[in-house]
Amino acid sequence: MNLQLAVTIAFRALMRNRERSLLTVLGIIIGVAAVIVTVAIGSGARASIEASIANLGSNVVVILPGSTSTGGVNVGIGAASTLTIDDGLAIARQIKHVAAVTPMVTLRTQIISQSNNWQTTVTGASPAWPYIRNWDLESGSFFNDADVATSAKVAVVGATVARELFPGQTDIVGEPIRVRNVPFRIIGVLVSRGHNAFGMDQDDTVVIPYSALMQRLSVSANGPSVISALMISIDDPANITPTIDQVSLLLRTRHRIVPPQTDDFQVRDLADIAKVATSTGVMLQILLASIATVSLIVGGIGIMNIMLVSVTERTREIGLRMAVGARNAAILLQFLVEAAVLATLGGGIGALLGVCGSAAAARLGHFPFSISIPTIALALAFSAAIGIGFGFYPARKASHLDPILALHAE
Repeated sequence: MNLQLAVTIAFRALMRNRERSLLTVLGIIIGVAAVIVTVAIGSGARASIEASIANLGSNVVVILPGSTSTGGVNVGIGAASTLTIDDGLAIARQIKHVAAVTPMVTLRTQIISQSNNWQTTVTGASPAWPYIRNWDLESGSFFNDADVATSAKVAVVGATVARELFPGQTDIVGEPIRVRNVPFRIIGVLVSRGHNAFGMDQDDTVVIPYSALMQRLSVSANGPSVISALMISIDDPANITPTIDQVSLLLRTRHRIVPPQTDDFQVRDLADIAKVATSTGVMLQILLASIATVSLIVGGIGIMNIMLVSVTERTREIGLRMAVGARNAAILLQFLVEAAVLATLGGGIGALLGVCGSAAAARLGHFPFSISIPTIALALAFSAAIGIGFGFYPARKASHLDPILALHAE
């Protein structure tokens, strides 16, 4: 018996008991669908998180002020006033593999145009900010070193701020806005990036020279040169770790930190942040995939059970086939193919439901998903393997029946 004939006979046998066949493969359908939904949503979430981290810039390292303790109460990282503009300048001049540095100062406040207002985050940065963040301009230009030197009242706005302050207006370059009653002029609009993996609107931002924010908006109560953070771009991923060590050593020297004193700053690699952000999702994905695998195994047991019933019901048919010359290998192949066809059909239905379920879940939950052909192919192959593995015992039992006894079976 060739494989094509065995598949034809298997389909005929399954179609004679449609309801029973469908109920038999229900476990396979659920298991395959669960695997695809789990992998699709997990892969989409990881890709979204990685894209969000990548949007922060290429090979970026962030330096934050350290913690401070008041009356025995430690208020956490970022509370100390330890980073200065001079620290950033020293890093740019003395550390070899640093491509660019920008100080960061942030302020949450109301922005007012001639007819609208909008609360957003104002970021004070240097002209290196778009390079470090890898963020292009939709229109206009970014501010330059001369603007920083003169604390120029110029601003670059995100797409959300532009839309809220100037609804329906396509060109807003040159338009005036007010930040804490200080007049600024828009000189550029950033390319829209949308929401990140954490649901935050990246376009809801305004960027101005850090000198203008610190001097004109009076946000620094700890001195005119104290900043919130330093953002550094490193020229190559291979140089991130040694550069972090060099930056840490330089800051310890500048801040006069000697053992056993602890650092008054924190250096964070965004690649490590991405790993932490995705680790929980990976563990949850593994857990759900394990549950789906159990469902597949239960489905395989169901296939073995129904194949044993099928062998019992078709004992006379098996005896007749043997009597007219069918070999044991042909009987074995017939029932193995029947089990594999049953599992593969269940896998196909489960794959279709999994794709539809992933799309529906993503739409309802407003999170991304990613369907890959290799994942679907692997799920189908695994379901077929389940059918063959759990169908082998019934098939072997059928192939070893005594023809005489089989012909006399009731």
